[in-house]
Amino acid sequence: MVDLTLIGTGGLKPLPDRALASVFLRCNGKTILFDCGEGTQSAAAKASVNLMNTDIIALTHFHGDHIFGLPGLLQTLQVMERTAPLVILGPKGIHSALEPLMKAAGDLPYEVSLIEPASEDIKLNTLVPEFPPLATLTSFATNHRVPSLGYVFTLERMGKFNPEKAKELNIPVNLWSELQKGNSVETEGGVVTPETVLGEKRKGIKVVITGDTAECENLVTYSGNADLLISEATFGENEQTSLAAERGHMTFCVAAKIAKKANVKKLCLTHFSPRVVEPEEYLPNATDIFENTVCGVDGMKFTLDFED
Repeated sequence: MVDLTLIGTGGLKPLPDRALASVFLRCNGKTILFDCGEGTQSAAAKASVNLMNTDIIALTHFHGDHIFGLPGLLQTLQVMERTAPLVILGPKGIHSALEPLMKAAGDLPYEVSLIEPASEDIKLNTLVPEFPPLATLTSFATNHRVPSLGYVFTLERMGKFNPEKAKELNIPVNLWSELQKGNSVETEGGVVTPETVLGEKRKGIKVVITGDTAECENLVTYSGNADLLISEATFGENEQTSLAAERGHMTFCVAAKIAKKANVKKLCLTHFSPRVVEPEEYLPNATDIFENTVCGVDGMKFTLDFED
């Protein structure tokens, strides 16, 4: 199961009822915070999200409305006597970009690792061992005015376990759960791989978060067949499509076209311009193209579970 909360759904500056764009993901008790703009902590509290046990912060880019909440959060974690390491991911240049913010946070009693994803796919348990072994975070380049990333969170699902085959191979029952998790086990007869006792992999869970971006082919490619696409949609009017592209953003209708091409199940729009006072007014510009579209609001929650 994967739970997501939209902490904030705004861009550029926070509004009284709309914090800056940030998403919180929880999977088996482990958590990822996507972006951390000004006021993220107070918005999280309003959304009943506890950031104190955040395991990973994944930044899409280094514009202020996506990172200026970091010093405060890091200091709060210190006050709360955090000792567990914290991983912060981000685009190329993360060390130089975050250096001033890290200095503002002061000396911290816990380790902070700043990582530029060296490859597209990261097995999350290599960063935080307690993450499920089948949970993966994939980064991909997007089209903004500065180096920027989108992220794909995937929770794979192994095939059905075959107990008859396990008994036939004399695999002790206490090792079955490890095989079901996708781990090999060692028995008196030798090493047994999961493929030996599992059927074909079943459909997992896939969530895509675009960050700030104009339309680009990567959005379609990496969003393919996602269960949920959380997409920036800074501008509401169709006539603003060219303006949005010039500024590295998208309109509602462009985001909907991406969702349709990518064959996603659900599209959630976010990162609204302060001038988009009532996003719902522009929702038909998206639903006319991709029906299963919603406008995100601060505190909105999604729960994704495996299909039967």
